[in-house]
Amino acid sequence: MDIGGKKVDIERVLSEKESNFSVKTKVHIHRLFEKFGFDEVFGRSAVMELLELKKSGASKLISNLVQADIIEPVSGHGKRKVQI
Repeated sequence: MDIGGKKVDIERVLSEKESNFSVKTKVHIHRLFEKFGFDEVFGRSAVMELLELKKSGASKLISNLVQADIIEPVSGHGKRKVQI
């Protein structure tokens, strides 16, 4: 997403996706966005460390965010990497 140097409001992005995430999931999304922004690629281990989740919880969160089109898989950065 090209943001032209402007600060992007993650709430606007979430509302555009029309996802009914729980408050806890929204907090996780905000923390991921604060840490990685729109340009940095990250994987499950980074999600586990940042959000203090177990492997299964991080995998489920990533899967849910991919399905909701909040994050997208990227290639060329290793196995199963994603970005916002």
